[in-house]
Amino acid sequence: MSIVNMNDAVRNIEQKYEFISTFEQQKVAFQKNKFPTVNERRRQLKALKDALTENSDAIISALRKDFGNRCTEETRLSEISNSVGNIDYAIRHLGSWMRPRTRGTGIWFLPGENTIGPQPRGVVGIIVPWNYPINIAVSGLASAIAAGNRCIVKMSECTPASEKLLKEIVASVFDNDHVSIIGGEADAASAFSALPFDHLMFTGSTRVGRFVMAAAAKNLTPVTLELGGKSPVIIHDQYPIDEVAKRVLWGKTYNAAQTCVAPDYALIPKGKTEDFKIWLSRHFQDHFPEGISSNDYTSIINKANYDRLNSLVNEAEADGATIIRMEEPTAAHIQNRKFPLTLILNPNLESRVMKEEIFGPIFPIIEVDSVDAAIDFVNERERPLALYLFSDSRRLQEQVLASTHAGGVTINDVMMQYLQPSQPFGGVGASGFGSYHGKEGFITFSHMKPVFRQRGIGRFTGVKLLYPPYGKLGRRLISLMGG
Repeated sequence: MSIVNMNDAVRNIEQKYEFISTFEQQKVAFQKNKFPTVNERRRQLKALKDALTENSDAIISALRKDFGNRCTEETRLSEISNSVGNIDYAIRHLGSWMRPRTRGTGIWFLPGENTIGPQPRGVVGIIVPWNYPINIAVSGLASAIAAGNRCIVKMSECTPASEKLLKEIVASVFDNDHVSIIGGEADAASAFSALPFDHLMFTGSTRVGRFVMAAAAKNLTPVTLELGGKSPVIIHDQYPIDEVAKRVLWGKTYNAAQTCVAPDYALIPKGKTEDFKIWLSRHFQDHFPEGISSNDYTSIINKANYDRLNSLVNEAEADGATIIRMEEPTAAHIQNRKFPLTLILNPNLESRVMKEEIFGPIFPIIEVDSVDAAIDFVNERERPLALYLFSDSRRLQEQVLASTHAGGVTINDVMMQYLQPSQPFGGVGASGFGSYHGKEGFITFSHMKPVFRQRGIGRFTGVKLLYPPYGKLGRRLISLMGG
């Protein structure tokens, strides 16, 4: 598709954001180097890694500015360490990933041979949400650059400081016709999705993901969607409830649960709610001795999201649920958008808190009769991005894995599946499709091209028997092939 055929609406956005010209520049540049060598790609990845680590303090400051308060250690782990881990893994394994692989050749086509090898897709777009702006941008870039592509990254309007800094970091490593960081409001995101990319990756809500996919479909652009969802915690009655509380508490307060794979609700054995509540409260006090005033407790990104969380709690209470706050917020907490961990006991299953992804430190708790009942509860709903099971029973673990669908699973902990650079990350069903991270991220941003090589002239090949006019031997061969 020619850029000059873009519709007027996109052209009008271009006048404001100037990213269509960047797209055109990257298209031209890709044509000049369609298959970067393994050494080129490794140099690019290492330069990106070095630029990240050199700017670690600046990254911490930018995230703190965007959030109001962002826990320093969470930024180090999520935005820097995990990003570096993904880059390092790609550098180590890139040579193996790029190597063409031999595939079996049917007996009727010998002595020909089959291979399959990765080819860069071209120019890819990456749309990044606000919750982990550096990590999701860089992890997507690591996969795309490893695959030999050129990239434009659209950052969220909610994280202007992170956008500005990442733009500077990337510009210190790449020319604009190789990797570019852009910003802009919702209209820019809409126009960005309408560009005829060779691949488009979006991380965000299911609602917006549908619009992104619809826009990409007009250009037949392949998409990777990571969409979140309501990730359940299933608890076996034989697993120590105090340990469940400690590990779930970390996942439900890390980045103030503004995490796509954060535990969304718990399915707890009947009669265990009181113990679970007590242990959560004790561990909360241990983790945050200064309460939610602590610098270790991250703020909600903006007032709109803070108000949304309050409305979820208020509506759940009006629907008859019991509300338990780990701490009553003060005027200073409200001003700084510090939202306390809030338990919702016995929520109405039709309430918004049980229908929408929470994306904050609100934790509905639902009692069930058995793990079988918990499995049924999960399967009656849309497939989540993550599922968490607490059980030491291998039989029960295998039962839950075989009986449910989720983008990823962690057993006896939470969120750890995302932090593994060797594992693919992505959703299933309403929580998205496609993967990035690791080898699967490389494959996502590559075209796996199959090649059949016929032997040279003078070598006998049975394929010639398939040419017309079809004689007795040719008809017999086709019959033996199953035709």
